[in-house]
Amino acid sequence: MMRSSLLLALGSATASFALPTIEAAGGKFFTSDGDQFFIKGIAYQLTPNDPLIDTEQCTRDATLMRRLGANTIRVYHVDPNADHSGCMAAFSDAGIYAMIDMDTFDTYILPNDPWWNQTQFDRYSEVMDAFHRYDNLLGLFVGNEIIAINNQSLSAPFIKASSRDLKAYRDSQGYRKIPIGYSATDIAELRPMLQDYLTCGGNASENVDFYGLNSYQWCDPTDYQTSGYSNLQTQAKDFPVPIFFSETGCNTPGPRLFNDQAAIFGPNMVNDWSGAIVYEWIEEANEYGLISYGPRADPTATGRNIEGGYTRAGTPTPVSPDFDNLSKHWATITPTGVARSDYDTNAVSTRACPTSTASGWLVNGNVALPSLGETLTNSYSSVPSATGAADSASPTESPNSVSGSAEIAGMAAGLVGVMMIFALWF
Repeated sequence: MMRSSLLLALGSATASFALPTIEAAGGKFFTSDGDQFFIKGIAYQLTPNDPLIDTEQCTRDATLMRRLGANTIRVYHVDPNADHSGCMAAFSDAGIYAMIDMDTFDTYILPNDPWWNQTQFDRYSEVMDAFHRYDNLLGLFVGNEIIAINNQSLSAPFIKASSRDLKAYRDSQGYRKIPIGYSATDIAELRPMLQDYLTCGGNASENVDFYGLNSYQWCDPTDYQTSGYSNLQTQAKDFPVPIFFSETGCNTPGPRLFNDQAAIFGPNMVNDWSGAIVYEWIEEANEYGLISYGPRADPTATGRNIEGGYTRAGTPTPVSPDFDNLSKHWATITPTGVARSDYDTNAVSTRACPTSTASGWLVNGNVALPSLGETLTNSYSSVPSATGAADSASPTESPNSVSGSAEIAGMAAGLVGVMMIFALWF
């Protein structure tokens, strides 16, 4: 990418440089310069509300992220009415793109009682309206870990309906083809069905533009086979839209070596996967942070820029050895991929829509999607009493799999504050 290479060479800049925009074509991301784009990302959420409104803090963080080797951040929660221009410029100047979740605390699709209504649509589209103008907006998520156990799969048509309506809104407004997708929990019993369902049916206007997987299977020390990544790769082979890790970075037993990055960008996976977003930027009680802003205070402390005893603003200091371990990997990973002009989108094909089964996936084939305002009915499944309770999933496909879907979903929910209500259900 010529412009971003120039930008990185310039170092600190006082003016904002436009980055090449990114589109999804077939199973890959491409820049407007025609280069394939691979995500080296960081989950970035300093407060539950919106980390993209403090330009000074964004500038400090972006400078260190550039040193780390990141080119993408994921932000789970934003205020569409706030001014994000300063932060988006700061990250753009550092060669960093943003992926934004559109849902809010009170508008995300519920897993056990799903609906997709005008209020949700309006709130999601407001986020798109606020960010579409930025060249370094990489993509938008319609949801994060909505489905975590098998009887919640009936909410999948609502996820797909939200993708359909927001893509139609994007096009009606004349916005560029900003990729719109979903971030899924890594549940062995549901993973292949959900990722196939969201990309099946042959109607691209309804399907997601990309698919993210929140997976903590790779816990160092391990390898490609033992971790279960070989299974993930088998299910992602020739995937019809870009697929990537929207969260990763298991920290047990620790320290984190990030050897999974060599696998994701290595010969076994790089042809099908578009990179990874590492969880997370700031150090918290979960010890997933790559940086800290100062020594930990009283865990009950609250106040300006303090939450749970952790300072959430200031000069970022790398957490050792995680920061250096990840930086060393990313410094040696430079995939070139394929040029857009040489890429045949016919090399991938739409997935078949999975049929419902009594033991797991409940959506029966290519069902008609709910219209705006529609609620859950039994018409989506051939399984009797499909809206009733089902057994919880317990993924155990590898020794390093996170044990239990509640723990996986609870990780993202409790740590970033996006899915707080799930903790009560689980």
